[in-house]
Amino acid sequence: MLTREELPECPVATAVQLIGNKWKLLIIRDLVSYGTRRFSDFLKSIPAISKKVLADNLRALEEDGLVTREAYAEVPPRVEYSLSELGGTLRPILDKMGEWGAFYRENLKK
Repeated sequence: MLTREELPECPVATAVQLIGNKWKLLIIRDLVSYGTRRFSDFLKSIPAISKKVLADNLRALEEDGLVTREAYAEVPPRVEYSLSELGGTLRPILDKMGEWGAFYRENLKK
């Protein structure tokens, strides 16, 4: 997790640094929409993402405290990802982004 000193002064820049790539936003979207997910669930719902990029982004979100990873000692191994309490605070932001995206699409049709 980054320290306060490592984060940009601008709060918007901080948010962009933490969730500003399209893959992180889509991973968070899935967790907001569907709840706890497994690695294979993300691959199905985000077909353009590679396994390496997904793993890297999940790891980064976990390191930043937005996602939790739960590994179960089973055969075959099972790993589940969920929004952390801090990550859950992104729900209203994702909801508003969805509303705005729908609004934008509707206004393009005119």
